[in-house]
Amino acid sequence: MRYLHTMVRVADLDHALDFYVNKFGLKEVRRIENEGGRFTLVFLAASEDVDAGTRDKAPLVELTYNWDPEEYQGGRNFGHLAYEVDDIYATCQNLIDKGVTINRPPRDGNMAFIKSPDGISIELLQKGPAKEKAEPWASMPNTGSW
Repeated sequence: MRYLHTMVRVADLDHALDFYVNKFGLKEVRRIENEGGRFTLVFLAASEDVDAGTRDKAPLVELTYNWDPEEYQGGRNFGHLAYEVDDIYATCQNLIDKGVTINRPPRDGNMAFIKSPDGISIELLQKGPAKEKAEPWASMPNTGSW
């Protein structure tokens, strides 16, 4: 068995790509436009997974955009996506600078949560051991749900 991808339905493809690519930093590795099925699939990889995502088609996030409007709810019941980052504090600050809310700050130097525009929770985990607790993160409260 081999992990291939996680599919996330999105209501607005441009808005979702702005978040996942421009703000969160994933890279588009493949796109499928299906006129008959009236949908677009965009496959995204984390920077360290671009080669595997292009060559092996895994591990990826698949954004599914249905051309006919649909309302999606319950992103929380999906669970979450998880990504390992080199520096959790720098990553969170970079996201804040781009207008992304940190729903669960990295108070422990190890874990944080954000949400996509469609309500999908994304966990950020510090690569290797947790960083030393530091302000403003250590005393920053949660914002919304995660």
